[in-house]
Amino acid sequence: MSGRMSRRRNVGTEDMARITERSIRTRPLINITFISHGTLDSVNLQESRRFYEEVFGFEVVQLSKVSLLVRKGGAHTYVVVETGNEDHKMSLMNHNGIDVGSSEEVDRAHEILNTVKEEYRIRQIHPVRHQHGAYSFYLLDLDGNWWEILANRAGGYSYAYDDPGRDLTGRHDLLLSNTDHVMDDETAARVRGTVL
Repeated sequence: MSGRMSRRRNVGTEDMARITERSIRTRPLINITFISHGTLDSVNLQESRRFYEEVFGFEVVQLSKVSLLVRKGGAHTYVVVETGNEDHKMSLMNHNGIDVGSSEEVDRAHEILNTVKEEYRIRQIHPVRHQHGAYSFYLLDLDGNWWEILANRAGGYSYAYDDPGRDLTGRHDLLLSNTDHVMDDETAARVRGTVL
């Protein structure tokens, strides 16, 4: 295979998308140990808590009258803050991923959530599909936060750090479209098959 791949034009995003280079700085300015948390909006904390406990099975603790802390399966947490903003809607590109054990579990979750959509005030549920190396679907919760429920490899996307063939850093020799994604095994195999 040659060092070139076909390029599909994506109107409006082509000028922004680019392959990046590693930083020349050898040591970070700040000695961070891990990414500990993110923040999510809540319209009504009680309704949000019910959703997180009953639908997702998250562990929940209340931090204040206006905030909860939620987690599942690890040390990373989200702080859920009641803003009361019913107009809040997170961008789909800023979604949060929740891994399940298999493609069958994705299908099961999709089916269940469609039957309880009204009860838990889920705003939107997308169809299930294969994308970026996973089988998944997106849902917009009662607070306007996007979630992706997906069947992934054990450890989520951390496998990409152990596979240099998935890293596009500095690979200016490749002509990729904005939709080519090295989490897809097919794209990663094409990238590995090229020679610098």
